[in-house]
Amino acid sequence: MLPMEELLKALYKPIRAEDYTDDFFERYLAFRLKGSQIEPVKNPSMPDPDKLLHIDRQKEILLRNTEQFVRGLPANDVLIWGERGTGKSSLVKSLLKVFGSQGLRIVQVYKWEIFSLTELYEVLRDRKQRFILFFDDLSFEPGEEGFKLLKSLLEGDIEERPENVLVYATSNRRHLIPDLELEEKFPSESLQERISLIDRFGIRLGFFAFDKEMYLDIVHAYAKERGLVIPEERLEREALLWATERGGFSGRIAYQFIKDLEGRLKLSS
Repeated sequence: MLPMEELLKALYKPIRAEDYTDDFFERYLAFRLKGSQIEPVKNPSMPDPDKLLHIDRQKEILLRNTEQFVRGLPANDVLIWGERGTGKSSLVKSLLKVFGSQGLRIVQVYKWEIFSLTELYEVLRDRKQRFILFFDDLSFEPGEEGFKLLKSLLEGDIEERPENVLVYATSNRRHLIPDLELEEKFPSESLQERISLIDRFGIRLGFFAFDKEMYLDIVHAYAKERGLVIPEERLEREALLWATERGGFSGRIAYQFIKDLEGRLKLSS
């Protein structure tokens, strides 16, 4: 069986700028590149950035960089890396809530679609909107073809990238590929190869694990938002048990706990 990247290449049809009108990009806020076609996302997720807690520094930097971009000022590609469930993807998606009315659009691009980026550039070039190409949970295995291709397309390709396009990527890996120095014959060369891609991202934001107090703070915020009536001691006790069973503290775990709790409370009422 062919791997996904090879299968898509075999079925590949060029993306043509004439297939997408200006109204198409005006009508929708979010899109995904899928099967070499740009599909609108009719109901995009747009979290409120004010409700994303304990990532204030990261939020400030990303909002500021995006505002520069939306205003037509110089701005950088961004790599957002770190622990699972700490709000990396939610923060990127929240940008639509803040800047969507100012012309910002997000196009989600999957790793296996990297080979379509040059044609996507031509579709988006000279549009009045500003586009963030969003790679969510991006990572590569050693020697993977897309690694070098993305590196070239970010900076170094002979063709100039459209000025209305930025790349934002999230990853659980700081260098986007595994750290395998102990198994490699020339670990210093391998390290330089990894750094050569992440160096293309002018801004790199680390997201780190939450502690117990941060986790409980997020639990309380979710409970208040959903209007849950429950004694504080019980709320915290059950929230800590939920987190212990799942091996850590994170915003995602807090959200999953609150959904379970809300369902149980409503079921028993």
